[in-house]
Amino acid sequence: ILEGSWKCIIQTILSFFLSFFLIHVLCFDYLCMQAIQGNDITVKSYKVESRITSRFAHTTVKSSVVNSGPNAQSIGFNVQIPKRAFINNFTMNVNGITFVGSVKEKTVARNLYAQARARGKAAGIVRTNSQAMETFRTEVHVPPGSKVEFELHYQEMMQRKLGVYQHMLHLQPGRLVPLLQVDVYIFEPKGIKFVTASNTLGEQFADLTKISHAKEKAHIVFKPTLQQQRKCENCTESAVDGVFTVKYDVERENNAGELQVSDGHFIQFFAPSDLSPLSKNIVFVIDVSGSMWGLKMKQTVEAMKAILDDLSMDDYFSIIDFNHNVRCWSEDLVQASSLQVDEAKKYVQSIKPNGGTNINEALLRAVQMLVRASNQGLIDPRSVSMIILVSDGDPTVGEIKLSTIQKNVKRVMREEFSLFSLGIGFDVDFDFLERMAMDNRGVAQRIYANHDAAEQLKTFYSQVSSPLLRSITINFPENAVNNVTQNRFDKFFSGSELIVAGKLQPSDLTTLQSFTTAAANMDLNIQTEADIRELDSVLGTHQHSFTGFARQMWAYITVNQLLAERSLAPTASKKRRITQRIVALALEHQFVTPLTAMLVEGHDQGRPERLILKEYCSTTATYSIVNLPHPFDFIAVDSDPHFIMHLPKSNVDICFNIDSKPGHILNLISDPGTGVTINGQLVGSKKMKNNKIQTYFGTISIYSKTDSVQVIVGTDRIDLMEGRNNHSFSWGATVEVTIVKEQHVTVTIDGKISVTVLLHSVWKKHPVQVDFLGIYMSSDNKYSTQVHGLIGQFAQEPKVKVYGVHEGADPKKKEATMEVKGNKLAVTRGWQKDYRRDKKRGSDVYCWFIHNSGKGFIDGSYTNYILPQLDSFLTAI
Repeated sequence: ILEGSWKCIIQTILSFFLSFFLIHVLCFDYLCMQAIQGNDITVKSYKVESRITSRFAHTTVKSSVVNSGPNAQSIGFNVQIPKRAFINNFTMNVNGITFVGSVKEKTVARNLYAQARARGKAAGIVRTNSQAMETFRTEVHVPPGSKVEFELHYQEMMQRKLGVYQHMLHLQPGRLVPLLQVDVYIFEPKGIKFVTASNTLGEQFADLTKISHAKEKAHIVFKPTLQQQRKCENCTESAVDGVFTVKYDVERENNAGELQVSDGHFIQFFAPSDLSPLSKNIVFVIDVSGSMWGLKMKQTVEAMKAILDDLSMDDYFSIIDFNHNVRCWSEDLVQASSLQVDEAKKYVQSIKPNGGTNINEALLRAVQMLVRASNQGLIDPRSVSMIILVSDGDPTVGEIKLSTIQKNVKRVMREEFSLFSLGIGFDVDFDFLERMAMDNRGVAQRIYANHDAAEQLKTFYSQVSSPLLRSITINFPENAVNNVTQNRFDKFFSGSELIVAGKLQPSDLTTLQSFTTAAANMDLNIQTEADIRELDSVLGTHQHSFTGFARQMWAYITVNQLLAERSLAPTASKKRRITQRIVALALEHQFVTPLTAMLVEGHDQGRPERLILKEYCSTTATYSIVNLPHPFDFIAVDSDPHFIMHLPKSNVDICFNIDSKPGHILNLISDPGTGVTINGQLVGSKKMKNNKIQTYFGTISIYSKTDSVQVIVGTDRIDLMEGRNNHSFSWGATVEVTIVKEQHVTVTIDGKISVTVLLHSVWKKHPVQVDFLGIYMSSDNKYSTQVHGLIGQFAQEPKVKVYGVHEGADPKKKEATMEVKGNKLAVTRGWQKDYRRDKKRGSDVYCWFIHNSGKGFIDGSYTNYILPQLDSFLTAI
């Protein structure tokens, strides 16, 4: 269908979803531009330029494309931007008609867009994920011979982590490009200490980057020729597929303060380094509920052992692990001696995940531990006290209302304590963890649950493991500045940087001063001074500097701080006031934020054409509904989890339950012959019922090893992954990949194996029940002879004989004897629900129920089907 890596991706998706992608191609993770239909698309040029001035980056992505085919078709332009970046301009020229983007308040933009649609004008919605805000995506349908030029601009502030600023560009043009070029220009007034460039494109590109570096500026160029882009000497496929990364740091004076003034704004940078680390008091709070079972727990344990080894003798620590219960390795903080660290590592190694999630009690116990140590005088007044929470899910036990948990923690936390939250995987409510961290002088970070999760955990800890200062305040003369961003900071960690920005008051001053105070092993008092006009005159002499950086940087910092305040606003009226300030700033500085949208307008023969609404929301595109087939013969797993199988040769329906534990991953289909494995991970009810935690499928994974494609269906989202590429949908989407809104998703592999997953949503405040999934498969699925699994083993139908039917203890349920696989089983006539046609009430399916988790009917014990990961295949039973 398409050349290169995209051919593989499109073929995979088409086979997965029965050709339901009618008009859209998803660009999952990488900056890319790709046609939707046909292979007669010529990419004339593909250019990326970043201008970084004083840590603020303005990036432009340009591409020129021609529809060189005989038919009209859609041409797509897809760019992954950094999570913290704001898009601030987009233009598109189609055959001489230019469409220019402008940022508007979201409801205004939507109304204008709706008016254009109502008039029958060409229109399309481009959306990105509100949590990640990563993928910009648009397309235009053009006739043959059309030339389209795309140009996207976005801005971001570089964050210093572990002594380095890092600028990442994701490159995946999708095909060979005659002119492919990346230029990164850096200008730092105090001087550049070092600059490096690397990429994940492959060894053939290792020596193609050129770096020129003077004292204050650097230029990085990546410009592979057409031949150098090829996967092999005679290949027509492009090997350009990966991340291009520039890293640098700046020179600093001894006092570590740098004050810059430009365009009526000022920026104060503060990053001291020659200081001794302060001692730490840390309580590690680790989620060990059932959902952490497998790779998540393995990676967490690996990271914790390394983190514990990093503690110094001056540090004090303890560990709390929690599921539905809360356990303390030590009830009190202990000194990080080699003996105590070794004991703690043994404890962590012994953790076995199971049960529910009681975040509220775990965090309260952690705070109590720090408070007790402080009251007993065990905490050095100059030390830093923190709680590090690692969790992968929502609370299910104890207090489960998120706002109440947030209030409870806020109420008991002291001003000198901080909370850092690490959310593992996609199931976690990251917004909740982030709000709780921000509310308690900390930060949150999402840890992606993959093979390098341990490294992500260790890297995060490294960023907070060396506190150098406490209680930092940066002040300016009161009559000289206004609109100052946050200037009081709880802590400063080695390798990071504090930044304060603001506006200058009109005055006759020629210099601006700042005054920084901080507590360390010795108190600091630092004064910094800057000439008000000097930097502007210098910027004017540098061709590739970003002259408006200070103004945009102040707005960027202010908007981000207001968004954080808005998420913590205690009342609706305060939230509205903050919203108004954010929208006003976003419109003035042309930032696309969660509260604004970009409307792209053009004029054709004097008539306005409104083409694209660009906004941040929960899905990535608009799609159509495709009706689901309803095969007569089926295999279903639903509710607690109940297995229902129709055996057509015997014309009998069989039912059994699996009584496993939350977090366990059960194999349903394992077929090495087709390279397909289908697994389900269990979640537990919020509370016990009849002294038992009920279990349901909370996650279903369909993995095709042959195509390296995995679809993970959760109760809150659907993730599609192909190699490094991935994309997520919400259940609120209506898409032609057969996600029928709030109903079900169907996945078809190679036209042979079809799986339908139903979403069962319950009232969020239900005291016991949780959202869960049902899975339905056709008996006509075509597996290989190697297939096995709880369901797969019945692709080769066993001979079943039922006899001796008689009245049972329950007069409504007859009993009988079943002979199957050489076993005689006592079975009971009952019924289960098929929810495909009626999700609320379901339809009754009468079946012979096999007791004891299917023992005697399935090969071996159900425990033989528990796997470590969602993409694991079953080993021999």
